[in-house]
Amino acid sequence: MRCSNCGVCCTETEMLLSKRDIALLVKRGFSESYFVNYDQQGYAQLKNLEGYCVFYDLAKRQCSVYADRPSGCRVYPVILDEDVGIVLDEICETRDTISLQEKRLKGKKVIKLLEMIDDEAADRRS
Repeated sequence: MRCSNCGVCCTETEMLLSKRDIALLVKRGFSESYFVNYDQQGYAQLKNLEGYCVFYDLAKRQCSVYADRPSGCRVYPVILDEDVGIVLDEICETRDTISLQEKRLKGKKVIKLLEMIDDEAADRRS
């Protein structure tokens, strides 16, 4: 994939986080309360600040935690559309640079990631 650093995917993000994602960013020195919102169903989501992901550096047009970015960001723009299945997010202007093979591989990761996140949210509700 050839990311253009446009920031569209980081705008008003709804990116879900796994426990591993959270632990990695906490280890890097960020307070969990700085970057995580928990919804009533137990899902952890990246926070937004001034319309962008808290980790998006608008001046540099890049992720400030790129090496440790969340798993969902790593597989993006491959997403799950619950009505269609694995798709490329229409808002990504460089989605056409993803090969079919990359889409398949990332699609498998998306499914596993979402299953893990669902399990973690269920554990938080218990």
